[in-house]
Amino acid sequence: MNHKMHRPTDAEIEILQILWEQGDCTVREVHEKLNQTKTTIYTTTLKTMQRMFQKGLVSRNEDSRHHIYSAILKEEPTRKLFILELLARFFGNSTSELVLQALSAKKASPEEIREIENIIQSLKKRE
Repeated sequence: MNHKMHRPTDAEIEILQILWEQGDCTVREVHEKLNQTKTTIYTTTLKTMQRMFQKGLVSRNEDSRHHIYSAILKEEPTRKLFILELLARFFGNSTSELVLQALSAKKASPEEIREIENIIQSLKKRE
């Protein structure tokens, strides 16, 4: 994210995650997806997405009756930005401290542990 880009709020991140997963969506589609996990009011979803458009977080195709929204922010760079902020703010830029805290805070599945081990092995090979 460049310095002109606004940092997404928690509500905006939820909407971005839906757009990253589903692709381009109408407000109604995003709203229905949000309501699968929590109760939200349609006008709140609409207003949030309009603000996101104004902030440059999403684009909006107005060719049809129902506006179609697309994420401008890409998922991977946005996640990396938040991880870097988390590292700096809470872990003194220590990757190991972040990983240790994450693993102690929530039990990892055997599949996740295998994936972590594979990443570590791949990093060791690069050295």
